[in-house]
Amino acid sequence: MTILWFLIQLAGAVMLLLYAVRMVRTGIERAFGPSFKRAMIKRGTRLSTAGMGVIFAMVLQSSAAVALLAAGFAGAGALSFTAGLALVLGGDLGSALLIQILSFRLDWLVPVLLALGGALFLRSERRGTKQAGRVVLGIAFILISLRFLRETMAPISDSAFLPAIAGYLESDYVTAFLVGMALAFIMFSSVAVILMCVTLVQIGAIPLEAGVSLVLGANMGSALIPVWLSRGLPPEGRQVPVANMLLRCSWSVLVLMLINRLPILPFLAGHTVGQTLVNVHILFNLTLLAIALPFIGKLKKPIGKLLPIPAAYPESMPESHRSVLNDDVRDKPALALASLKREVLRMLQVVEGMMRPAMDLYQDFDKPRMQALRQTDEVVNDALDGVRRYVARIDPDTVGEQTFKQARDLAEYAIQIEAAGDIVEQLLLLAQERNDHRIRFSQKGLEELITMHETIMENIILASNVLISDDVESARLLVEAKDDISRTERRNRRTHLRRLSHGTELSFDSSDLHLETLRALKEFNSKIASVAYPILYRKGQLLETRLIENLHA
Repeated sequence: MTILWFLIQLAGAVMLLLYAVRMVRTGIERAFGPSFKRAMIKRGTRLSTAGMGVIFAMVLQSSAAVALLAAGFAGAGALSFTAGLALVLGGDLGSALLIQILSFRLDWLVPVLLALGGALFLRSERRGTKQAGRVVLGIAFILISLRFLRETMAPISDSAFLPAIAGYLESDYVTAFLVGMALAFIMFSSVAVILMCVTLVQIGAIPLEAGVSLVLGANMGSALIPVWLSRGLPPEGRQVPVANMLLRCSWSVLVLMLINRLPILPFLAGHTVGQTLVNVHILFNLTLLAIALPFIGKLKKPIGKLLPIPAAYPESMPESHRSVLNDDVRDKPALALASLKREVLRMLQVVEGMMRPAMDLYQDFDKPRMQALRQTDEVVNDALDGVRRYVARIDPDTVGEQTFKQARDLAEYAIQIEAAGDIVEQLLLLAQERNDHRIRFSQKGLEELITMHETIMENIILASNVLISDDVESARLLVEAKDDISRTERRNRRTHLRRLSHGTELSFDSSDLHLETLRALKEFNSKIASVAYPILYRKGQLLETRLIENLHA
């Protein structure tokens, strides 16, 4: 019974640690998601790019998250192989430095963080402030989980059970290495695994030698995570995580052999055994970065042979241009709704494809590309006609009133998506006007438009998730994001008017175009976010009206 209770407490501590790490990462991504892309794809030297990776990993609390972002941008052609690999190597070092910070005993800080984070998250209506509260609460939960882990391990460390396992891991460093690798891959968080190892070594539950092997295995396991998660990307995207995996696996095996066969650990000793383990982890990642960074360009050719990029992809009609409505299931409620959702999602994806290059055309106008995007709007119009006919042929008596109401809601959202497509067409015409009249934006004004556009692209992804999942929390988040865009539009408009009052010539020349673009972006986002309202209303999370009822009627 004692062992069972120990396992339950251990599972609780580990799950809280994993949840806390994810909570911090989620808060950062929701608050600053578009900013990461701009910073990641910014050109610089290998060293500066690695430095950005260090910062990203410490902020996101995950080197795997940095690797996945780099893989995604490389797959989209926004990041070169060399820059992507430098970013990932820097991310691994940043994750190690984060371990150093979180390994300090900061239990006294927990009440302060809980009070501050709770106040920011629960009392603020602003998205950025709310997500800052989420991050602070996540850090507090990390510290709580580590204290919980120490308290869980303390009683059993005196029993015969744990010392037997610890002794075995100390004597068989290969097994310890494989256990660390498996834990990191299963838990999808090397930060959580290494923090756990540091805690166990610190309280004497496992010897330092076993902890070192576990940590080196966790480093190898953390390199396998992005390889597994990026397996669906094109070869350009998979090359970066695969190259990182090969580097880390080779280096971790070599260091494992050196540390277990040579008297190296005494030279890395810290003031505690836990600090010694942290020193090993940091030095492992620092030396890998220093050794590999000058030569990562030479890896492109062998990795290219391992994951070749096709010379040309076969041309065919895009799947997004084909209707997925199924007339054979109109009398089957669940299948009819699923068919409608797929079609509306297809419309949303087509509009997303139209909207994504809009700001590129503002900066570098390409008339054939603009005309091709405008022609794509016909696909959206045809899809809307199909949705309306499909819903009109559904018999409410056959499928039931609730299903028919949901089908009508999907048709209403399809109308909003079609209107969003018309707004994209308006933006494309504005881009053409800017090019024809040689209108230039001020640097600040252009940055405002690009940032707003990037945020809206993130909201389209969130809207797609809401459409598929009917998740209330995601729907609430989408409405909050819509309100944020409205506030951003008002703030950017005021900033633009201030530039006019200061006599900025470029702002005068581009004023009408700038304000029309701001308004169009805001309206587009409102159309996309409308998917959230029926879900919130069905779940009782939305008022029918904001007006006060006439009490004297």
